[in-house]
Amino acid sequence: MEFKDYYKILGVERTADQKTISQAFRRLAAQYHPDVNKSRGAEERFKEINEAYQVLHDPEKRARYDQIYDAYQRGGVHWEQMFRGAYQQAPGGYTVTFGDLGDLEDLLGGGFSEFFQQFFGGLGARPGRRRAGRQPSAVEEVLRGAEARPQASAELELTLEEAFRGGRKPVTLQVDGTTRRLDVTVPPGVRDGQRLRLSGALDGGDLYLTIRIRPHPVFTRQGDDLLVEVPVSLPDALLGGEVEVPTLEGPVRMQIPPETQNGRTFRLRGLGMPRAGGGRGDQLVRVRVVLPERLTEEERRFFEEMRRRRAGGGRARAAGKV
Repeated sequence: MEFKDYYKILGVERTADQKTISQAFRRLAAQYHPDVNKSRGAEERFKEINEAYQVLHDPEKRARYDQIYDAYQRGGVHWEQMFRGAYQQAPGGYTVTFGDLGDLEDLLGGGFSEFFQQFFGGLGARPGRRRAGRQPSAVEEVLRGAEARPQASAELELTLEEAFRGGRKPVTLQVDGTTRRLDVTVPPGVRDGQRLRLSGALDGGDLYLTIRIRPHPVFTRQGDDLLVEVPVSLPDALLGGEVEVPTLEGPVRMQIPPETQNGRTFRLRGLGMPRAGGGRGDQLVRVRVVLPERLTEEERRFFEEMRRRRAGGGRARAAGKV
């Protein structure tokens, strides 16, 4: 089966927000819409753009796609088999895996690729109109039954550390005037805005939880990577040295090379957020050079001498070029 790179199709980065994705879709859809573009291949391109948007603008579909994308990018992994399962209830709480409800070609009425139908047909799809004389398929019966069950939605707030570790999280809900308490199993590396489905959690009905991750005072999340700013003294920036870098698993030591410029970013591989399906993102370390204050007379003379020498050297270099 051909893998579909929906980010590439829309021409956006993987970290693109919903506004960027919508803008890219509108621009491309206007360019390739069959009513305005009669060139060969425009209709197929338009279908491809629409399919990419159907996945990336929906938080649940996008979270699932990112899992498949990571598995595909690693290579050598049977990504087609990794995501064919059913929603399951884990011991001691509810967890989420993505289900495969079968072939939805008839329900979708064509126009979607095999990749989309295999991995996204069951997420938010709705049965089509019944044709006269035809019995509903097993897939239609499953979807019709899902629509008949009561559903509820809520938000689950997590710290970045909780999103990093995952695990069981108690949730208290008010449903029809009744307080419900559930233990939810949060997958490690869950993202802000990701939607989790707890199948059958409410008297047979489904509960949809939207993840909200609080801003962190130290780390900034960028996809599966974590960005942190580290202060570095001027001598260490000029001559090189070792600095302590905070991570979500505790501090580590990192070597700073000589003549490191302010704002330079280093990458510590594998120290970021867990990825669905295995592996982790990276930690990005941005250097913030801290200038010395309250100079002593000796230090002031030292820097004046350095300025004089470098200014003289600059004039000498300039003269040599003439």
